[in-house]
Amino acid sequence: MKLTHLDEQNKPKMVDVSEKEATVRTATASGVIEVTPEAYKAVITQSTKKGPVLQTAVIAAIQGAKRTPDLIPMCHPLMLSSVKTDVEELPDLPGFRLTVTAKLTGKTGVEMEALTGVSVGLLTIYDMLKAIDKGMVIRDIRLESKTGGKSGDFQRKD
Repeated sequence: MKLTHLDEQNKPKMVDVSEKEATVRTATASGVIEVTPEAYKAVITQSTKKGPVLQTAVIAAIQGAKRTPDLIPMCHPLMLSSVKTDVEELPDLPGFRLTVTAKLTGKTGVEMEALTGVSVGLLTIYDMLKAIDKGMVIRDIRLESKTGGKSGDFQRKD
């Protein structure tokens, strides 16, 4: 298999997408942060010293999606048309699931933007709660679905 991010001399390169057709593309990613019962309660009651944790994580997730090409070397700068977020409370864990959906009309996919948004959002939760719980675990960051583009649609089965 030929690697798309290497040229003929094995040097890194950004993939040339100039000949590709622009299509509507979406990607949804999710991830989980597991926290202590004390940290969970502080988030739910909005009694943390750093402010509203979940609202800040949502803003961070959107910002992370928008800044993906600044963080991931071979990602193209994209004109995102939409970044939607959802935070699900997981009281039995305890913890939170963050889901990010990125959308655009363009020549390359938005999987990395959705995944980066989730990562940055969950890291923001960690940052805001680390005074209460240094043992938090971020896990299961994964692509849930994608649409559009030459490779077609993808939907996680599990």
